[in-house]
Amino acid sequence: MTKGSNFWVIGGEFGSMNFHKLVEGSAQVQGPFKTRKEAEDAWRAVSEENRHKAGVRFSIVEEPSRVSA
Repeated sequence: MTKGSNFWVIGGEFGSMNFHKLVEGSAQVQGPFKTRKEAEDAWRAVSEENRHKAGVRFSIVEEPSRVSA
């Protein structure tokens, strides 16, 4: 049986503009979302909310589908 993918919005405030390391305590995870559209809507909202902060970045990630016996 195949289970559908979940989508997540992840991100936060980064310590520098190379976006390699999050500032401790700033990590945010939203989801799971059943569709990419739902995740995109959440991403747009959180990105807009933080757009005045240059060091904040969010991404959409897709959880791999799982197959169970």
